[in-house]
Amino acid sequence: MSFLTGEWNNLLMINYKIDCRLLEKYVPAGTELDLWNNDCYVSLIGFMFENVKVLGIKIPFHVNFEEVNLRFYVKKQENGQWRRGVVFIKEIVPKFAISWVANLLYNEHYETQKMSSLNKMSLLGNSFSYKWKKGNKWHEISAETEAAVLPIEPNSEAEFITEHYFGYTKYNNIKTIEYAVSHPRWNQYKLMSYKVDLDFSTVYGNDFAFLQYQNPESAFVAIGSAITIEPKKTF
Repeated sequence: MSFLTGEWNNLLMINYKIDCRLLEKYVPAGTELDLWNNDCYVSLIGFMFENVKVLGIKIPFHVNFEEVNLRFYVKKQENGQWRRGVVFIKEIVPKFAISWVANLLYNEHYETQKMSSLNKMSLLGNSFSYKWKKGNKWHEISAETEAAVLPIEPNSEAEFITEHYFGYTKYNNIKTIEYAVSHPRWNQYKLMSYKVDLDFSTVYGNDFAFLQYQNPESAFVAIGSAITIEPKKTF
């Protein structure tokens, strides 16, 4: 049985190129950085986590909620093939129990903060906004899109960002936690505009404060789908 099932919907993905050396201390043992056209990426992502079940059971008041995370991309060789996955710098949710379980069982880096979201869809276009409060400031990422649905093209940057099907967590300097994530190939909305309004130093610490002054390389909104997260393995 899958550890967790649910849906990831309306994923606003804002992507930055960074110096690979900045991520070296975060790379879990047994993995290496996964690059796109020889460039290293981190992604700031806001989305709705909906219809959540843990071991097939809906937990009251923990079924639908927002998440914002900062992640980067790694790969691990297994039986002559590459497993491509993500490593989370931090995941922010409004539910303490979600943070507690993920941090305890998967050694993740969840943080509980007050959050809100706005997702409006119409024939004229869509609006997406994810907000969270840390310190004395509300931080926000938002986007406007057309209503039109587009495929994520093969061999594109957006495909690289979305097509990673494992999560990796640094347990310590020699052990790593691995878990599989499944979902169908996603489509996207045609992006019109987006906004990043957050204090990177406050939210993600000094290591990522430089993103405050760096323009994103790209952004898009993936429609999302049902997902599964499998029980963890340690190697």
